[in-house]
Amino acid sequence: MGEEIQVSARDSQREAHWAKAIPRARDRWQSRWLVRVVTPLLVLGAVKACVSTVAAGSVRSLLFPVGFSVGFAGLVWMLRSATLPAAGVGLLVCLIAALVVRVPGGLGFFVRPALCALIALFVLTFVATRFGRRRKGARGLAEARSGRRASQVVANLGVAALCAAVGWYGWCLAALAEATADTMSSEIGQALGGPTWLITKFRRVPAGRDGGVSVAGSLSGVVGAGVVVLVGSNMVANRREMVVVLVSACAGLVFDSFLGATVEERGWLGNDLVNFASTLFAAGVAWLWL
Repeated sequence: MGEEIQVSARDSQREAHWAKAIPRARDRWQSRWLVRVVTPLLVLGAVKACVSTVAAGSVRSLLFPVGFSVGFAGLVWMLRSATLPAAGVGLLVCLIAALVVRVPGGLGFFVRPALCALIALFVLTFVATRFGRRRKGARGLAEARSGRRASQVVANLGVAALCAAVGWYGWCLAALAEATADTMSSEIGQALGGPTWLITKFRRVPAGRDGGVSVAGSLSGVVGAGVVVLVGSNMVANRREMVVVLVSACAGLVFDSFLGATVEERGWLGNDLVNFASTLFAAGVAWLWL
């Protein structure tokens, strides 16, 4: 009985601090359905990648991808960068990235550029999320201490994993770069503060406002996207393709801000669907050019 009262009190406190335009119930509903639709597709993609790998080689060829994916997911969970369900979704994404895109490297090893890009994304967003955390916390903008939820992982990495699963690596890399740019731009921008403008009306708004952009946040987002593209393009793409992927990621970042200032600000879509749509947009722009 006492535990139920404590849970109810925590829920009431969260509702009292809910500052989004979208009703909390609608936001939860959208996030849950995003997970329910995309996660089974990720499971199918991971199973398909495992079967194809075994068919092309042997069961031993699964040892490194599976072991690394499990270890990576466990590390992310222990660092409290993600909840346990979110780490499970991340395991699927990591497994697809490790199995699908492989190119011959030195000493008989395979280079896995999608996996390298995913690791770069994690490192960059991990640092950005913790940068200025005390200041962001004081303004109610810091990420929850428990880490990212499953819906957030699906929203940011689902498109990239599905593109990789069907062999569309350029689109995958654009989606990963956009997800990195979005997280870094918002986290760094909120930590540093400074002038922030609403992208649709170019008027000053508080830092952290949906659709708000700042110089520091935008530059950090572009740099983060560039790092992911550079790491993920190793031995796969030429310079033209790298530029196309980077521009696509930046276009997705602008699209994310536009959605934030319109449909998210009006309470039609929650942040998870906006992030998913933005990575999909970045992949779509890459598809037009590649």
